[in-house]
Amino acid sequence: MKFILAPDKYKGSLTGREFCEIVARGIKKVFPNAEIINRPLADGGDGTIDVVADYLNASKVSVTVKDPLFREVTTQYLLSEDKQTAFIEMSEASGYKLLDTSEMNCMYTTTLGTGDMIADALEQGAKNIVLGIGGSATNDGGMGMAKALGYSFLDADGNELEPIGKHLRDVAKIDREHVNPKLSDAKIQVACDVNNPFYGQNGAAHVYGAQKGASTEEIVFLDQGLQSFAEVLQSTFDINVQKVAGAGAAGGVGGGAVAFLNAELASGVDLVMELANFDEVLQGADWVITGEGQLDGQTFSGKTINGVVQSAKKKHIPIAAFCGSIDVTIEEMQQMGLDYAVSILNQVGDLDDAKAKSAENLELASYNFANLIKLSKG
Repeated sequence: MKFILAPDKYKGSLTGREFCEIVARGIKKVFPNAEIINRPLADGGDGTIDVVADYLNASKVSVTVKDPLFREVTTQYLLSEDKQTAFIEMSEASGYKLLDTSEMNCMYTTTLGTGDMIADALEQGAKNIVLGIGGSATNDGGMGMAKALGYSFLDADGNELEPIGKHLRDVAKIDREHVNPKLSDAKIQVACDVNNPFYGQNGAAHVYGAQKGASTEEIVFLDQGLQSFAEVLQSTFDINVQKVAGAGAAGGVGGGAVAFLNAELASGVDLVMELANFDEVLQGADWVITGEGQLDGQTFSGKTINGVVQSAKKKHIPIAAFCGSIDVTIEEMQQMGLDYAVSILNQVGDLDDAKAKSAENLELASYNFANLIKLSKG
């Protein structure tokens, strides 16, 4: 029997790697000679950096950059051993996790630090850069990121503007004279799992502005700024970012990356699976086992389990999901393409109890599942 273990993390409880070790233990009690291949995954959000490190044979590079409020912060990104590929998490430099609640307001935050990390990776020799854009505290359309790479943003009088959301609608011209020359030689992929447009009712400001500290009036202001900024991007780069699915991700960084970095937007889990050579290891598998903390309606939209299912189904390999909790109907489970799904909870208790017993509950679920397979074969 060949099993591929391809989970996301159980947030606050188990890492993907720990999930794999525990499930393998349960399976081996029934199939001691089973071939088990561990491929922990992630969807490009927080924590992806730790998953990707093994697949890239990468080490962490420390760099001092600007946080969302222009303060110095030392952060890290991944660089492969051959220095050809870098993996950068935007949240490490421009994430809300770097701010106190009282500091959150995307009118005044910047993606400058994200650009600083990209610039450092280019300086180290990276030719391929994967940028995860989850968890941002910003709504600057990628202005800050672009400034760190040599772009300048000028108002109608030729004055340079600070790269924050408040100034989006003041941008009259983008100066490209001093853009980092290494940028043109790099292939940049952005892990993007939303389809929000740049501006409008479903755009960056209206959908995400409130959770980034903007008031109702400021959200309208930011949305107008993004619309104005999109017009300047169109005249400068001949790109209509409003037509790019996912342009509104991370406060407009999705669209900004397409314009400023000539980047490609792609599913986060697809990018991680590509780095993990996932399709190759699937060959000859009897089962794929995946999992995450909660299986619910959001699993359909770009989450790890959905990516795993899509790949496994192409090769007609059955998929099981072991999750902390399950909140889907039978019809939704069928629509998702899962052949088996189970909540590992064994007792009624609170969330802390559930997290504390995750390991033993997961091992028991794995053992029971393996026994079911053994019985079905007998």
